[in-house]
Amino acid sequence: MSDKLMRPELPAFGIVAELELQDRALLGDYGEFLPAQPGQILIKAGEAQEHLYLVISGLLHVTIMVEGRTKLVARIEAGETLGEVNVFDPGKASATVVAQDFTQIWRANRSDIDLFIKAYPQAGSILLAGIIGVMCRRIRNMNDKLADTQSMENLSKFW
Repeated sequence: MSDKLMRPELPAFGIVAELELQDRALLGDYGEFLPAQPGQILIKAGEAQEHLYLVISGLLHVTIMVEGRTKLVARIEAGETLGEVNVFDPGKASATVVAQDFTQIWRANRSDIDLFIKAYPQAGSILLAGIIGVMCRRIRNMNDKLADTQSMENLSKFW
């Protein structure tokens, strides 16, 4: 048995799926690995948020308050990310994020990502492409939901 402590690693999924093993290991050094216990709040709505999060294992719930009630808007599982917008355009969090299970995450801020890109431009461009891909899918999904809402509103005018 080795006396060496196991170092967390970024698995090949989500925004880092296209990075080589060595590049994922290097990227891991530019952020921090954090454990989250069930019930732990990682992000609180209305508070400053400037990090990108990659869920390595576990489950997070994203909730918002609507008319005084908590509404679940997303379940974030292993391989998924959150905070993509705020890492590039810091602002206040629009939702609260709470761990549901023991969850392992990797968290990085804009400075961490910029330093990685400067040190490893090719791997950095692959990382950025992964982040942009997630953001594009979310925009497309929101556009579809908006279009569905508009269609339902137009249909209700006829009834």
